[in-house]
Amino acid sequence: MKILIIGGTKFLGRHLINAALSRGHEVTLFNRGKVYSDDPLETVEQIRGDRNADLDRLGGRNWDACIDTCGYLPQSVQASAEFLRERVGQYIFISSISAYASFRETNADETAPLAELTAEQRERLEKIDPQGELTGPVLGEMYGALKALCEQAAENAMPNRTLIVRSGLIVGEYDWTDRFTYWVMRAARGGKVLAPGNPQRFVQFIDASDLARWIIKMAEASQNGIYNANGKPFDLTFAALLEEIKAVTGSDAEFTWADEDFLKAENVQPWGDMPLYLYESDVEWQGFLSANVDKALASGLEFRPLSETIRATLNWRETIDDELKAGISAEREAELLEKWRARQ
Repeated sequence: MKILIIGGTKFLGRHLINAALSRGHEVTLFNRGKVYSDDPLETVEQIRGDRNADLDRLGGRNWDACIDTCGYLPQSVQASAEFLRERVGQYIFISSISAYASFRETNADETAPLAELTAEQRERLEKIDPQGELTGPVLGEMYGALKALCEQAAENAMPNRTLIVRSGLIVGEYDWTDRFTYWVMRAARGGKVLAPGNPQRFVQFIDASDLARWIIKMAEASQNGIYNANGKPFDLTFAALLEEIKAVTGSDAEFTWADEDFLKAENVQPWGDMPLYLYESDVEWQGFLSANVDKALASGLEFRPLSETIRATLNWRETIDDELKAGISAEREAELLEKWRARQ
């Protein structure tokens, strides 16, 4: 197959390249060239250009499938899909479970209602420069609704030839968010580790390499439609995750589980300070880490062992000198652990 990837240089795109090449496909990248790495990008064709201004650089070419990894604005996705309509057989759009309107229900499937922009947000969307950097409200409260609109734009441009992938939290090598990675690196460091809330609460995420392999196989089969793509819900507890990280890294970590009341009183922010954690009392988010993935599993989604995800993440992050972008500092953690012990 000939596969065009829009984006492809940062996280999931890197895994898509590896998955496609491992199965003998030809890969072309179309991006602005602002993020570059020698491996594996030097082995694939790259076309430089901004998707909002330089689509003509894709003219005179044909691909079996296009994978859009970086569509955030519906007008951008619409332009790309319409331009490629006669040039690709299938359009694969990487969306998000954030596209859903509500997370009050657990185990929700692909038929759940989608998020919508308010009238005020629609006015703001009209003022956004597609060629500008997408920050602030676009990647904040508007993110889910914009992803939903992007899905609709892709399907409208290429009806019945679009695969919508609503991914959950993607983890593994090249993850620039460091959310899952925080726990890998923190547990590997050992010592007393502050852990949040109920240790038996379930978490849900998907290894980028698993997601990428499944997407390429779906492309090979020309499978279209809408799929939640995530780990199995109600399958992995927070405690089991941390204990597995401890086992894989061989650390002496001791996990101290502080309850929600304490974390709130100390202004410890869920998801940011404590990645993968959400307040149990917040019913609006109780279904966020329990998306139904039966449809994807039936279509061949498979998972490598959690230990491999942890090891790959650790090996990659140990090559990076930058500070972690998620989680709390060692000083703040020590302070909180001392306060928690004083309460016992």
